[in-house]
Amino acid sequence: MFAEVALLPSLWGLTAMLANFSHQALTDILFEQAKDFVGLYDLELGWFVHVNPAGYQLLGYPSAQALYDDPIRTIRSQQLTPEEWAELRERVLTVGHTEQEANLRRQSGETFWASMELTRVTLRDKPYFLVRLTDTNRLHAAERSLTQSVGRFEAVFAHATIGIIVCNQQGDIVLANQKAQQLFDYPTNTLVGQRIEVLVPSSISHRHEKLRASFNADPQVRAMGHNRDLQARRRDGSVFPVEISLSYFHQEEELFVVAYIIDITFKKETERELIDQRQRVERLNAELEQKVTDRTHALMSTLAQLEKRTQELGQALAAEQELGELKSRFVSMASHEFRTPLTAVLTSTALIEKYPGTDQQDKRLKHLQRIRASVNHLNDILEEFLSVGRIEEGKVEARPMEFDVAELLNETISDVQGLLKAGQIIEPQVACPTPVYLDPSLLRKVLVNLLSNGIKYSGENSVVSVQATCQPNQLMLRVQDQGVGISAEDQEHLFERFFRARNVTNVPGTGLGLYIIGKYLELMGGTVDLRSELNVGTTVTLTIPYENHSAD
Repeated sequence: MFAEVALLPSLWGLTAMLANFSHQALTDILFEQAKDFVGLYDLELGWFVHVNPAGYQLLGYPSAQALYDDPIRTIRSQQLTPEEWAELRERVLTVGHTEQEANLRRQSGETFWASMELTRVTLRDKPYFLVRLTDTNRLHAAERSLTQSVGRFEAVFAHATIGIIVCNQQGDIVLANQKAQQLFDYPTNTLVGQRIEVLVPSSISHRHEKLRASFNADPQVRAMGHNRDLQARRRDGSVFPVEISLSYFHQEEELFVVAYIIDITFKKETERELIDQRQRVERLNAELEQKVTDRTHALMSTLAQLEKRTQELGQALAAEQELGELKSRFVSMASHEFRTPLTAVLTSTALIEKYPGTDQQDKRLKHLQRIRASVNHLNDILEEFLSVGRIEEGKVEARPMEFDVAELLNETISDVQGLLKAGQIIEPQVACPTPVYLDPSLLRKVLVNLLSNGIKYSGENSVVSVQATCQPNQLMLRVQDQGVGISAEDQEHLFERFFRARNVTNVPGTGLGLYIIGKYLELMGGTVDLRSELNVGTTVTLTIPYENHSAD
């Protein structure tokens, strides 16, 4: 348990051997073989007399002697009361062995959680405690973080605004979000385990099985249909028009297919209305041609109206085409961004089950960290999608109130601390002596986005500075990083949806961050100025007006 299994099976086994070993043999066991903290505690002295190298290193001491000489003479973060110590001592002396979780301290004062084993030992007719410590601090933190991350992932996946269904190679549905269940009118959790063909119209279900086999043989990220109208079947047998895009991933050499499903009933109705309008215009043209001789003046007026109508139709078609292009870019980007973290989550989850032993904890922690990072990545992507939807639907409004800029900036910096790379720091500078009257929620989201970009696109040991300056009725914020920078050509498109600079395409991202920032600034009546140089860094300056309500 606390050393190599073949050498030291347990503290109980070690206790049985202590009485038969010389002092040199005891030293060899403690100092040469044990990988965790192992120490001999003198009950009369009230402190350790032997501690192995792994032990004093775990507690942050430079040597065993430094530990022996520590005047505090306790490794607990809070020293036991005399009554607690007496109870613990009596229990070990009576039973011979005890185990407990304890909050311990290092020499630096830092605290951590550990599993503590105490075993009664008698050497030369003198009582001792044999103490073994195992650091469980990272396990505690990882378990809490995993629980939170999985909960966030499940919430985000369940509330996605498009239907998402995951199938295995045999066509069995293994995962379906809430939107998919609503689209197909299935009660909660009843889609999982069914064949995907139950969602296909009966007239083509037999052909769909062949198409599925073809996709399994050569999986590709693509849209379904190939210029054909697609329909899906609800639970009651009724059908409706859909757009479906496919992506895939592998887990343990098994193929899984992800389908993104959008109900386009409204789009089809709009297309039919456009066709009707076009046919009506064609009929008008034919009638006008018949009356051209005797209605020249009326014809010119009608042609002017017709030209205006044609222009409106052209604008509508152009808008529809732009919407289609945006949807295609969204599906392509979402498929790419979702596939990698979903694959990491499923793969790591399966691998964790293969490491049940305590000696494989480091492997479990590695995969738990991968799951946490992947779920955080998915959470960030979907939050940006939802923000864009709310903005473009007009559901986001500026709600100004008085707040302290320095306090908001400090809270925001704390929120992004977990994103910092090794050696990275954020340097704040605030010159706002009085409260300002703005929307603190929108301003916090803008700051989080700018600081996240500065951290993401800067290297280790770099500085991201943020300055806040308040002038009469005007707040100026400046965020400056030492990152990869942006070319002059790419800077012209930075505030467009889904646009990403060419020198950061290998870094995960959606291309929505600066677009969202621009929209939030419009709501607050502010402006943004971005200056950047390749391999030097980027500076973003925000200027936001506000009213002074302190006199009220």
